[in-house]
Amino acid sequence: MAGKLKLPDEVINIAKICKALSHPVRVYIIQKLSGMNSCCYSGDLVEELPVGRSTLSQHLKELKYAGLIQGEINPPYIKYCINRKNWEEARKLLTGFLSKNNAEAASCDLPDAIITKKKIRTLI
Repeated sequence: MAGKLKLPDEVINIAKICKALSHPVRVYIIQKLSGMNSCCYSGDLVEELPVGRSTLSQHLKELKYAGLIQGEINPPYIKYCINRKNWEEARKLLTGFLSKNNAEAASCDLPDAIITKKKIRTLI
């Protein structure tokens, strides 16, 4: 039996980025920070967003883990900025991934509608 496939680093990085962007609050944070020429304090974000401080902290942690933002702690304040270098790399990775897979998906014969379990049972 052949050994299991080792996932390429590119695939792992794309998944990490997609996970970081998988919540609307995180997407909003990235949009806000990427449009700013300065950093933003977490206290400002918590006043602006419909989430509590601890929830915001978890969202910021996820974005930081993916390398999309960077933080600077100066008690009692924490400020966050977009990590421009990593954001550009993420943009290139996702653009390449979506472009490559879009061309391959164009040859698929399946209907565009979402197929549910119920529909699958009726197709069988």
